[in-house]
Amino acid sequence: MQNMCFDTAFSSLKKLVADLSGSLPVKGIYQKLNQMSLPRFDWPSFRIGNLNARIPVVQGGMGVGISLSGLASAAANAGGIGIIAANAIGMLEPDYFKDGRAANIRVLRREIRTAREKSNGIIGVNIMVAVNDFHELLDVAIEEKVDLVFMGAGLPIKNIPVERMREAGVKAVPVISSARAAEMIFKMWKKIYNDVPDALVFEGPKAGGHLGFSEEQIDDPAFQLESIVPQVVEAVRPYEAEFQRNIPVIAGGGIFTGEDIYKALELGASAVQMGTRFVATNECDADAAFKEAYVQCSTEDIGLIQSPVGMPGRAIRNKFITDSEEGKRPPFRCAWQCLASCKAEKAKYCISIALNNARRGKLSQGFVFAGSNAYRVEKIMSVVSLVGELAEGFRQTARNKAASRIEIIIAEIQELRNQYDGMRVHIQDFQTAVIERLSKTLPLLHA
Repeated sequence: MQNMCFDTAFSSLKKLVADLSGSLPVKGIYQKLNQMSLPRFDWPSFRIGNLNARIPVVQGGMGVGISLSGLASAAANAGGIGIIAANAIGMLEPDYFKDGRAANIRVLRREIRTAREKSNGIIGVNIMVAVNDFHELLDVAIEEKVDLVFMGAGLPIKNIPVERMREAGVKAVPVISSARAAEMIFKMWKKIYNDVPDALVFEGPKAGGHLGFSEEQIDDPAFQLESIVPQVVEAVRPYEAEFQRNIPVIAGGGIFTGEDIYKALELGASAVQMGTRFVATNECDADAAFKEAYVQCSTEDIGLIQSPVGMPGRAIRNKFITDSEEGKRPPFRCAWQCLASCKAEKAKYCISIALNNARRGKLSQGFVFAGSNAYRVEKIMSVVSLVGELAEGFRQTARNKAASRIEIIIAEIQELRNQYDGMRVHIQDFQTAVIERLSKTLPLLHA
């Protein structure tokens, strides 16, 4: 039996057990099989502390205005976790170049409140640890009592207002790129705060945007989800026992289908983070031209860039990128020192300005960050349709996996039956031999 669907496999199993019950004393097995209720194969809900998402999907936080209140509220309403990205969020305002720090704070607060007006679901904020206004943006998230704060692009260890976050009911979710980073964060949180984060996101090298890996590591199997997710799950296990709480791991980077979600959960993850698929939705806050770049791109169009912030990133390569690599430098004015490590006077371009131009649909003056699977996007759809597609893909994968397991059980039962039939033949041969021996021996006893 090969590639049998679940219904066919289960029917074959029932027929096999019924046949056995007719010839062997195993009627209890058949009764037990008939009493069993079949699973629905739906994906599980996702819990972080007292937060319970109906679906195990976190919409990735995509900065410079890609995931704002529109996308975040839609993802939350669909049962997942919606994320507003705080990075350079103030670029939506006309006065950003006058006071970028104030603009970021103002827009983040406004977007959180707008998302709350649009949704009763779970809303989080993604804040880059590396930005100079990290703590001010974190203060806003705490004051507005968002459900979660995702903290990446650096290790969220020092000066985290853990007590205030707890008082406001704000969950802490670091974004990491290795099990070693997870161990370091948890060890230092325990030491400094006598507490630990509520969940972790492992973002693998197939993600879009800035990557926490060297170029050599990006295609190395040792750094993919399949290798690292189980390591991260194992790394937090002792802290779960010590602090008496479940600490779920969220897998991100390269998750595209419901089958991918199923595989991630089999690795030990409790949920997935998805960015690329949510960009290609009606509710994504970017311009239509930004989304259409995903639909139109090919495998060859997606590649790595060396970001001005000193990290590799994955994007849809275009003339803006090739021009910059050839040394062409568009004129720009630095709004403010948003990133401590940035040397604006030496940079080939301002990445925030480039990404904001792309968000506005001006792709000749910027570029689009995208995950490795962006070329697979065929159309723009609603968030509800996307979630429905993912759910069905998960369900079908679960059914196929169950069918495969049943096929194995059927083969094992058939082998056991063959062994039984062989034993029965041996028993019959033994019985015949004994009768023959007795037939020959008993008359001699009367002689």
